[in-house]
Amino acid sequence: MSEVALITQLRNLSEKLSDWIEEYLGVLGSIKEIIVEHFGQNGLIATYIVLAVLILVIVWRLAKITFATIKYLVIPAIVLAVLGTFVSPYSFFLLLPVTVTACSLVLLFKG
Repeated sequence: MSEVALITQLRNLSEKLSDWIEEYLGVLGSIKEIIVEHFGQNGLIATYIVLAVLILVIVWRLAKITFATIKYLVIPAIVLAVLGTFVSPYSFFLLLPVTVTACSLVLLFKG
């Protein structure tokens, strides 16, 4: 691919991306205008606070899920696979899928 064709393709891609962003930011701008029109500046501030709290709750839940996965799935599965290699004739890589499955069931039932 020549350099001119690559630059043209990048320019077309950037134009499409800017059109897409403008479309969605335009929707957000119109929502902002509707909120200010109906509820005033206090309503807009309240909307920002609600959105910030929702984002915080979502991030908090994702962090809890991540730490629970590490605590109840990753670490125990690896430890059990290592211990299984000492007790059984199977290798670590053959035992790991079995221990991950067992620990996944524990995580599933733990909630």
